[in-house]
Amino acid sequence: MRIFVHDYSGHPFQAQLSRELARRGHAVVHSTCTAYRSGKGDLESDVPGLRFVTIGDRVVLKKQAYVRRLFQESRLGIELTRQVRRAKPDVALLSNMPIPTLVVTAAVLKRLRIPWVLWHQDVTAVALKSFAAADVADAMGIAAKVFGAGEKWAAQQASAVVVIADSFVEVHRQWGTADKVTVIPNWAPLDEIFPVARANAWSDEQDLSGVKTLLYAGTLGLKHSPVLLVQLVERLRQRGERVRLVVVNEGPAVPVLERAAAAHGVEVTLLPFQPYRRLPEVLGTGDVLVVLLEGDAGMFSVPSKTLSYLCAGRPVLGLMPAENLAAQLLHQAGSAVFPPAQSSLEDAAGWVQEVLSDPEHAASLGKRSRVLAEREFALEGSASRFEEILTSVTGAPAP
Repeated sequence: MRIFVHDYSGHPFQAQLSRELARRGHAVVHSTCTAYRSGKGDLESDVPGLRFVTIGDRVVLKKQAYVRRLFQESRLGIELTRQVRRAKPDVALLSNMPIPTLVVTAAVLKRLRIPWVLWHQDVTAVALKSFAAADVADAMGIAAKVFGAGEKWAAQQASAVVVIADSFVEVHRQWGTADKVTVIPNWAPLDEIFPVARANAWSDEQDLSGVKTLLYAGTLGLKHSPVLLVQLVERLRQRGERVRLVVVNEGPAVPVLERAAAAHGVEVTLLPFQPYRRLPEVLGTGDVLVVLLEGDAGMFSVPSKTLSYLCAGRPVLGLMPAENLAAQLLHQAGSAVFPPAQSSLEDAAGWVQEVLSDPEHAASLGKRSRVLAEREFALEGSASRFEEILTSVTGAPAP
């Protein structure tokens, strides 16, 4: 079977799925978007039958210029459909795509009569409604309606839909697409992200060995309230804890963090996204790893960084809604979850201080994180379910 996979963001576990499908004898083209700045997975082919390609190589996305970005993402859809035409797949799997890119691609796939599966990672309309900037609130409300209609239409065109949490099913029930939905939770690559020593080559390079470190690594948008990270460290300092905040990220949150750190007198290390092969060392450097998720997006977004954190075997602090699937995983691992609000920071700082002051407890939490990851993130079962879905929509016999 010829399979075309597009994961706009280039996340690690989507690439891992493509590798596994190629190992099972399928011819896989895995496409990603280089214009989208994020922590990328291993996007080099080491498996016969797998080829990696990209779109957006000459595009610089203007995230805050909304009209221009709309045209850019529509053109990326056109570029993607050209890849599909060249690949001539039996089936396509689409994930993490902006709505303009998704709608353009879905329309062309319909015309080409190529069956495709929507791997639904976020409900975009919900994310837009939660946009915090008051000066664009009205525009975001209109965009939420328009993009929501586009997202619904695309889901209706898909031959099957894979969602990452049960909470998505009600949305698809409202759209009339629930009968073709399968729930497959996200995972992280256990063989690529693994525990390492706290003092390692990367921590030495950054002068962080022996320095109590609170670390955030991954996409960080303004809607995630990045200032909470600085305010958390400030609370720890008031408790007498000297902690370095390290944020590995690129994007609009960086200057916000710089200003907040200067205003609060907090020591922060801001670094760009690091090579994927060094991710275990990066995550291993954090005494506590932090994940942020705004309340309004709580049921319809599962931060993939949380899953990577668990694989790395570290204590994790979640500032996120308690009903989020990732929050439930953190609770199972013995880590802590608090609401993403200033009112929660004192309790969050107290938990972090307990972890920092008790190395045996911290080590125990790290072991629980890794054990949970090994139990929940086994690739075999998820890959088989995807293979069955992709095969079924082509009408071919089951493998």
